[in-house]
Amino acid sequence: QVQLVESGGGLVQAGGSLRLSCAASGRTFSNYIMGWFRQAPGKEREFVAAILWTGDSTYYADSVKGRFTISRGNAKNTVYLQMNSLTPEDTAVYYCAAEEFLVTHPTLPNEYDYWGQGTQVTVSS
Repeated sequence: QVQLVESGGGLVQAGGSLRLSCAASGRTFSNYIMGWFRQAPGKEREFVAAILWTGDSTYYADSVKGRFTISRGNAKNTVYLQMNSLTPEDTAVYYCAAEEFLVTHPTLPNEYDYWGQGTQVTVSS
């Protein structure tokens, strides 16, 4: 079993920044890809960003390009999401996800087997 634990959410004013962290623990494996998704009230879960564990490739939703940056930590199985220039539209529960096998569509939630419990991000106007 693999556990993913997010941290770093909170309340921030529009234009501010937050940094989310996700730490994986439990059964050790080489994650193929780790990603971030978010879900606002009444909306479907949507892709935010993903990174191949080799670090060769990153993926971003158009809505966050240029504002958010996904990166790996030096510690194994850790990924970060640096969020800048936040707007109220970024308000959501943010979830970390991981998959150990090859994925075809890294932007689709059903490509990932492992999920964290989520961390709330609220951006006030």
